[in-house]
Amino acid sequence: MRIGVTCDLRPEYLAMGYGEVETAEFDRPETVEAIEEALRSLGHEPDRIGHVRNLVERLARGERWDLVFNIAEGMHGIGREAQVPALLDAYAIPYTFSDPLVMALTLHKGLAKVVARDAGVPTALFHVVADGAEIERVDLPFPLFAKPIAEGTGKGVSAASKVRDRAALAAICKELLATYRQSVLVETFLPGREFTTAILGSGAEAEALGTMEVQLLPGAEPEVYSYANKERSEELCEYRLCSARSDPEARRAEEVALLAWRTLGCRDAGRVDTRSDAHGEPHFLEVNPLAGMHPSHSDLPIIATLAGMPYRTLIERIVASAAKRSESSPPPPPLREPRHAPGATSANPSRTP
Repeated sequence: MRIGVTCDLRPEYLAMGYGEVETAEFDRPETVEAIEEALRSLGHEPDRIGHVRNLVERLARGERWDLVFNIAEGMHGIGREAQVPALLDAYAIPYTFSDPLVMALTLHKGLAKVVARDAGVPTALFHVVADGAEIERVDLPFPLFAKPIAEGTGKGVSAASKVRDRAALAAICKELLATYRQSVLVETFLPGREFTTAILGSGAEAEALGTMEVQLLPGAEPEVYSYANKERSEELCEYRLCSARSDPEARRAEEVALLAWRTLGCRDAGRVDTRSDAHGEPHFLEVNPLAGMHPSHSDLPIIATLAGMPYRTLIERIVASAAKRSESSPPPPPLREPRHAPGATSANPSRTP
């Protein structure tokens, strides 16, 4: 297959003048190179497209692909991760990972938790703070935990995110509202173990590939898997693959992760994060349906490696899952130019597409 690769390369955005934190979720060149090499080794022809604006230009020129391997995060808007999937849907081009609805829903951690909670997925009590006035309406028992509603890679998460009184809550919420210009998710702090579960597949066929426990080392910001801890994970964190057979809490984390994955409609592969309460019961934190794909730095490939699955096989499974979905869909009708009655004119001739 000719497989396009959509991606946001961090060096490109840094060269445009964006900052380190703004581009924290974007990919290193070696990530895209690793994906392309894996695709070539599987007999496919990778074609690097790049970011969403490149995709728009190439679609407008009439270019098409058998499949697109999409890891583009997007830069602007609450639905930024949905931009590439929405464009590809409009042109009936199949792609890896979740659809626009799922991408937009899951990026908004508050809405994702509402849907998951209402489906019976265990989740901590939470409140969405949209502005300064909303802070006074938070009625949850301390300690609490605050983070931006729609960021990844631990952006906006620090030791100050755990708050023990209303003054500290007001301070961190005001800081996050001003810095990220989006709502803040405030939830009951969960003091137990933190897990991340790798998921492969879609719907009823989804399965847990493995569950990894995040353990903070001396020198790390305590109690929180923060932006600083993630950026320096090699020296501040230890990742341990758990055995669902011998570790009941890890097994329960996988059950919660699978329920959340299926409830939210995620596809092909990704990650679900959970954390346990004081009684050892894992609760849903968030889902990442567009997980990082760096072979040795990103959690999904790390778990695959620890579970004995080579990176090439991981890419193969993702492509196979997406291709199976494509094969079961009827071919789209060809696009045709609109016909106008003789003498008819456009309703709005001054507007261009």
